[in-house]
Amino acid sequence: MSTPRVVEAEFIKSAQSIADSLPENMSEVVFLGRSNVGKSSTLNSLTQRKSLAKSSATPGKTQLINFFETRYLYNEQSYPVRFVDLPGFGYAKVSKTLKEVWQKNLVEFIEHRVSIRLFIHLRDARHPHAKIDDDVKSYIAEFIRPDQRYLTVFTKIDKLNQKERAKLKREFPGSITLSNLKKNGHERVHYKILQTIFGVDDGAKNKSEASDT
Repeated sequence: MSTPRVVEAEFIKSAQSIADSLPENMSEVVFLGRSNVGKSSTLNSLTQRKSLAKSSATPGKTQLINFFETRYLYNEQSYPVRFVDLPGFGYAKVSKTLKEVWQKNLVEFIEHRVSIRLFIHLRDARHPHAKIDDDVKSYIAEFIRPDQRYLTVFTKIDKLNQKERAKLKREFPGSITLSNLKKNGHERVHYKILQTIFGVDDGAKNKSEASDT
């Protein structure tokens, strides 16, 4: 059995709100997280493109919804998926008015975008109990549909020692730990995406879980 991989990835469009977003003609995976959690690095690592998603030195600088069309190849089958990179939350260096507008647009997009099938919530492994992340998880749980899934992915896992990693996995069962530096955990994320949207069998689950430790 082969390993799922992204063979095509292309930036398509940036949007300010659901009103000027792409047509809902493709299943979408939404990536959300705090401004400094490493969303751009994660998107680039998952797609094996060095600069597909642009990172900013200023947290919260990017307030647009970015759309990327990707195509997976798995067991000689092709699977088209759209990745959606949402603006990072938790930043303070924007005007109150801009923040209110952004939050309104983002809330509307998250709650009413029909084509979203999977929410991937990126959390910093060094700060697993950040209140803002807990609040976002609770918020999504209030409206998530039966055909949608929510997945917690911890970034920067290489910053933790073995004992800290074990504790994290005990406290957050079902989560995935990710190291963009060592390329660990990516396979599990790929399987989760294909499993959620297309119902593919996670045939290498045990192998890929073992590679995370």
